[in-house]
Amino acid sequence: MMPRAGCLIATLALAACASPHGAAPVVDRTSPGAQVAPPATASAKPAPTAPAAAPVVSAGEYVVRRGDTLYSIALEHGVDYRELAQWNSLDDPTRIRTGQVLRVARPEPRGVTVGRVSEGRIEARPLEARPLEAPPPGPVKPPSAAAAATPPLATGPLKFIWPAKGKVLAAFEQTRGKGVDIDGRVGDPVLAAARGKVTYVGSGIRGLGKMLIIQHNDEFLTVYAHTSQTLVKEQQAVDAGQKIAEMGKSDSDRPMLHFQIRKLGRPLDPKQFLPGL
Repeated sequence: MMPRAGCLIATLALAACASPHGAAPVVDRTSPGAQVAPPATASAKPAPTAPAAAPVVSAGEYVVRRGDTLYSIALEHGVDYRELAQWNSLDDPTRIRTGQVLRVARPEPRGVTVGRVSEGRIEARPLEARPLEAPPPGPVKPPSAAAAATPPLATGPLKFIWPAKGKVLAAFEQTRGKGVDIDGRVGDPVLAAARGKVTYVGSGIRGLGKMLIIQHNDEFLTVYAHTSQTLVKEQQAVDAGQKIAEMGKSDSDRPMLHFQIRKLGRPLDPKQFLPGL
């Protein structure tokens, strides 16, 4: 009986010392009666990362969005894509990235100042411009035939003409097409709506197919899209009524000409400027 009773007493003693959760408490011997909780077994979750701060944009700057091209940004702001590339030191116009901040306004020239000591303080004043020395006299070269044949940009009030003959398929709607769609057949002539200079020829703007842009003055430009082929080159001067392209259906489901008039990059209803049909 005694050995069996001893085993029972030992079993009861072990049960009393066991933790209800299966882990024995750790006793701090330096502080009588103090106990330290067992270490946590769950792994700590990483702290959430803060979202990236949006770039700070000032007047005359633009943040590149997904789907943008340098050509589309230039069109939306009414500038030449070459100037846009130059202002932002871009060697390759096709290499821009989402979130990049671009200057879209012409940089203002900065005046150079020099300091002048006056009554113990420094005053800033602009440098005085000195007249350039006249070059030595020499024979004057006459302008080349190409330069004499190219008309300058318009300086007075612009008078636009219809760039194609045909009925208007879609009227101006700024949130949709930003221009008008003119019906026609593949190969129909497309005419320059006013005198100006061709600043873009290509298909770098999504949804407009083969297209060209003509700059008429510092404010106005016109867009001719969905052409089958273009007959002019970039930087070429054109006159009002000159054939510049042929109608097509590039990036459209039928032959048409998509035509826009923009002032400082903002699309306007062409019918406000075009004579009645």
